[in-house]
Amino acid sequence: MNINHPTLWSRRKILKSAGAGFGYLALAGLLGQTATKLMASEAAPANPLAPKKPNFKAKAKRIIFVYMSGAMSQFDTFDYKPALQKDDGKSGPGGGIITGSKFAFKQYGQSGSWFSELLPNLAQHADSLCWLRGLHTDTPAHPQAVVQLHTGSANAALTRPSMGAWLLYGLGTENQDLPGYITIDPPPNFGGAVNYGSAFLPAYYQGTRINDEGFLPNLKSSTASLLERKELDLIQAMNHDYAAHAGAPDPVDGIIKSYELGFRMQGKVPQLLDISKEPQHVLDAYGITSGPKSSFARQCLMARRLSEAGVRFVEICQGGWDHHNNLHKGLIDRCCSIDQPVAALLADLGQRGLLDETLVLFGSEFGRQPTSQGPDGRDHNITGYSMFLAGAGVKKGFSYGATDDYGFRAVEGQMHSDDLHATILALMGLDHEKLTYRYAGRDFRLTNVAGKVATDIFA
Repeated sequence: MNINHPTLWSRRKILKSAGAGFGYLALAGLLGQTATKLMASEAAPANPLAPKKPNFKAKAKRIIFVYMSGAMSQFDTFDYKPALQKDDGKSGPGGGIITGSKFAFKQYGQSGSWFSELLPNLAQHADSLCWLRGLHTDTPAHPQAVVQLHTGSANAALTRPSMGAWLLYGLGTENQDLPGYITIDPPPNFGGAVNYGSAFLPAYYQGTRINDEGFLPNLKSSTASLLERKELDLIQAMNHDYAAHAGAPDPVDGIIKSYELGFRMQGKVPQLLDISKEPQHVLDAYGITSGPKSSFARQCLMARRLSEAGVRFVEICQGGWDHHNNLHKGLIDRCCSIDQPVAALLADLGQRGLLDETLVLFGSEFGRQPTSQGPDGRDHNITGYSMFLAGAGVKKGFSYGATDDYGFRAVEGQMHSDDLHATILALMGLDHEKLTYRYAGRDFRLTNVAGKVATDIFA
């Protein structure tokens, strides 16, 4: 790209001076007949976000990723280990002191899944969950492990596209008036925007970040409508003119489409994310009240609304699970904040008939050790931990894989993060080996050069 091209440089100056984001620069629907004719011209490229056919029949249409940032302790929540309780206080086989959970466990449902007393509401869905008990990953450091979970690679030298971006690239999105990929309250650390970015994929595949109040920065224009129309007409004409030049880069089209989406979002997003319009019994079911304590509950309800509206990939997040100390009190607090909302999300999706076409993924970047760290903590465990899936395409009340008696490492049904990604893509109808993008002289994919689909969990 020639950065000194006069048309490009003029456009950049205007974009820089405009600087008001989506709403200010939105093009479609605002520019009148001139813009309509331009976008309808034969030179206009196809919409890259339009729905695409999967490689094979999909079991799920969309995903909600319920991410527990910081590594939730499986031994104190949903991975009961009798040996831990029996040998509590003894030396472990590799050193350290075996530490049983201080919380009571019991079995639920016909599946007999174990849950601690911290998760009584989620336990009611025992027969709807598909457990992955043999997970493992590569690095015990949060920044790298979080990025690997989201992008398939912990390699800081080359940022990779996020899982949601790959799905949008492979499948497009159902609702052209909304982003196809939305992340709510993502953690600012441990990779930050890399976890929902598009890297070397075109920018229109990246995630859109909002907060739990439904706030999206720069969505609404502060410019008077008449002036805005004139400014946008000018920008549209310049973009179209530059795109007509031989060798014009693809990002020009991406810019135009982003602005188009921004305008359409001005009318759709505020109403969609206004959960105050929900009936009181729905708000009560999620445990939504005013104030920060309901932050995650609001995320869960917003995730249902967004999925129902056709958003392809929604991620919600609850942090604060990094319990190297203060484990007992910390788990009580964290579990109290997620138990009712997650259970309500599953129930709500089911009651609305959405769970049959929506895949829910719940888990952390890695797990915790069965040994103690200090007087009241557990260290990181990358060799054996659990997540669960629910909804479209997976067996109900089913457990796949297992760790050893103490829970140090996976011994059955081992699933690396590459295998997890391959399996999720397969549930969405995508062959992980065929979903590739050419960059820097080679074909990249979410699963790198690995990945095995765990077909045993498919319903």
